[in-house]
Amino acid sequence: MGNGREAVLSEARRWIGTPYRHQASCRGAGSDCLGLLRGIWRALYGDDPQAMPPYSADWAETGGRETLLEAGRRWLLEIAPEAAKPGDVLAFRWRFGVPAKHVGILSAPLQAAPRLIHAYERVGVIESPLVPSWRRRIAASFTFPEEHD
Repeated sequence: MGNGREAVLSEARRWIGTPYRHQASCRGAGSDCLGLLRGIWRALYGDDPQAMPPYSADWAETGGRETLLEAGRRWLLEIAPEAAKPGDVLAFRWRFGVPAKHVGILSAPLQAAPRLIHAYERVGVIESPLVPSWRRRIAASFTFPEEHD
């Protein structure tokens, strides 16, 4: 499979309907938001970029570090949030002043009627509108390697 944004988006759509499971990353069986991202990475590149340590549901609140953004910067290419295109990764903060804790794949342009594919707790992997309250929470955006333009 190619590494372009279309390949990312196509793979993300294959995960829709996967139940939510904390720390999981198995299409059809269970995934959290990071697991979705890891699964897409594996489909494009073969292996997880790094071993995943166990993490609690409140890891961002208790750790205080920007662990998610640090990993994004290590393995993906950071781009300006307003430059994100379908197939790019968006990272979110639940509220101002706390570390980013959620990721998803932009599936429709920000300038039109933006949508997001993400693993939503108690729901599963879904594609949903990127409503203004979510847009305000965007902390960073990334594109997969070899697709940075």
